[in-house]
Amino acid sequence: MKYFIILAFLFIQNTFAFDHTHKAWNDILSSNVHMKGKQSLFDYKKIKNSPLSLNKYLLQLSSLKREEYETFNNNQKLALLINSYNAHTVKLIIDHYPVKSIKDIGSLFTSAFKKDFFYFLGHKRNLDWIEHEVIRKKFKEPRIHFAVVCASISCPNLQKTAFTEKNLDSLLDSAATYFINNKTKNDFKDGTLYLSKIFKWYRLDFKGLHKFIKKYSKEKNITDKTPISWLNYNWELNEWK
Repeated sequence: MKYFIILAFLFIQNTFAFDHTHKAWNDILSSNVHMKGKQSLFDYKKIKNSPLSLNKYLLQLSSLKREEYETFNNNQKLALLINSYNAHTVKLIIDHYPVKSIKDIGSLFTSAFKKDFFYFLGHKRNLDWIEHEVIRKKFKEPRIHFAVVCASISCPNLQKTAFTEKNLDSLLDSAATYFINNKTKNDFKDGTLYLSKIFKWYRLDFKGLHKFIKKYSKEKNITDKTPISWLNYNWELNEWK
């Protein structure tokens, strides 16, 4: 009898354990992220009209206890945080949809990124908390700047695949390579680097910006002295229409 009780306990534990494949979010991305040229666009209208799948995933996130989170390894934590940021950004947009830009959601005194609108790890949170207070402070991983997506055209592309423990490093690498070599986001011409303002805002995170760009760029003529010009940032919604 004791044996069957232990089996039942283990079954219940496994049934309700956090899904590190992030299948629910992966299904949403695969069905709602579309490419137009080199730009990924998201079907916010479709999710607005049928929000059940997103709400189910967000429920998984809000139900996660801090104690369980602390048992995760670093790759599991970072994949979770990236997916959580992106999924809650979608939630923020559809809660205010139709909207032309995430910037329109904020106010004169509080940006959209500082709005406390979801529960995560036991407290009400905002997007900035995930990105700046947790990801940037605790992981020191510059490639996250090509993974967290603020629902705007000049952001890195929202991936069609959820980040997971297993694909984290390869997906971060491919996202960085794609973003840096996407001439609609960054360019090199006439001896000058024309870079996204992401590199200006978070320059210290890259610990040697020219070196970082050279690592991922297909352009071979970049040196440590190549001048940089910053491109305008387009905050228009990355919406599939």
